[in-house]
Amino acid sequence: MYKKKLPVELECGLHVFLEVLNGKWKLNLIWCIYSGIKRPGELQRRIPKASRRLLDTQLKQLTDLGIIAKTIYDQRPARVEYELTQLGKTLLPVIEVTAQWGEEHRAALEPLLQARVIG
Repeated sequence: MYKKKLPVELECGLHVFLEVLNGKWKLNLIWCIYSGIKRPGELQRRIPKASRRLLDTQLKQLTDLGIIAKTIYDQRPARVEYELTQLGKTLLPVIEVTAQWGEEHRAALEPLLQARVIG
């Protein structure tokens, strides 16, 4: 199992928040699960740029932190579903405000972000 080489900095709430959501696809996963996408295959189809392995890793991290819950159904073929926990649901207003900020400033920031990626 991978262990971080640098210690986790948790001096304030912002550091805790960033540590919880540190990962390229975690916000997308939380939003997709909130939107009703519960199965790993459906999540993979919704976020095709992410590898299945990376999504599985980030889903496990979110599960370990109590943000989402994983239900494994005892049937063949195996069936797994994810849902937001009460703790996970408390992130929804933060995600909505963050998305709104992005939309409000998209026109100004998008060209700069694209130039940074290209350059």
